[in-house]
Amino acid sequence: MSDKAESSIPTFQDILDAQKVVEKYLPKTPLHNYPALDQLLGANLRVKHENYQPIGVFKIRGGINFMANLSSTERSVGVITASTGNHGQSVAYAARLFNVPATIVVPMESNPVKVEAMKSLGAKIVFHGRDFDDAILHAEHLAEVDGVRFVSSGNEPLLISGVGTYAVEILEDFPEAEVIIVPVGGGSGAAGVCLAVKSINPKVMIIAVQAEAAPSAYLTWKNRRPTNAQMETSAEGLATRTPFMMPQRILWQHLDEFILVDDEEMRKAVRLYLEKAKTLAELAGAAPLAAAIRLKERLHGKKVVLVLSGGNISPEKLRDCLS
Repeated sequence: MSDKAESSIPTFQDILDAQKVVEKYLPKTPLHNYPALDQLLGANLRVKHENYQPIGVFKIRGGINFMANLSSTERSVGVITASTGNHGQSVAYAARLFNVPATIVVPMESNPVKVEAMKSLGAKIVFHGRDFDDAILHAEHLAEVDGVRFVSSGNEPLLISGVGTYAVEILEDFPEAEVIIVPVGGGSGAAGVCLAVKSINPKVMIIAVQAEAAPSAYLTWKNRRPTNAQMETSAEGLATRTPFMMPQRILWQHLDEFILVDDEEMRKAVRLYLEKAKTLAELAGAAPLAAAIRLKERLHGKKVVLVLSGGNISPEKLRDCLS
């Protein structure tokens, strides 16, 4: 997997620059309080609704910032990336916005809802491999063969600075926040949160959460070295078996804590969001609520933000959560 981790680490200024770009195309997403969730957890909660984005996920911010910064030559030639769905939708949406040809390589057994969404946005879809990491290797190969720009979902500073804009919004709307819980797949979202929040208010505690059944980012953060792991979670937004090192360098420096939750905890959190907040979360998006439930005693009485990163759940997985 390509690794740009040693160069071009984004800064807080990059996030502020990205905010000027992103706000031209996207309204600020809401930060809502739900008394039923407050009562459940004994905390003062806010939910950052990135599931309300046009493509239902936070990654759209990074895609727009990336495309906005391409040269005219790069835009005319096009881009290619690999995705389980959400990153691909981000690239496809932004590519359509800036008239850039886009190809998305997806694993053979990808979420059909997300694949259809990418197609509807005009992207060319290539099916390859059994999982995300297989798709990445194929996309990198095609990028070399076709001479187009490969867009890494993790090791790309323009994506990290783009998605970091939602963290700035959080502290604009809720400056008294004490804890922010953010899900981690590749780690771009958590890295963006760390860069923004620790620059604005270093006292805010940032907790990352990943799936127990796909813990490569957690193990890499814990071991302070690249660590591959199994990838058996149903939460495709958290399903990586090889870590992205650019986000990890940022997490190593700024992240306060990293925990794991199992798939059943995430399914329960999807149900709770439907019941208590009348909102739809995919498993990855529900992971911070699952983590908050696990950390309930420690979070008691605190001002906590849960990042609901996305709501792109397939009907089959939603039925599984509700059964």
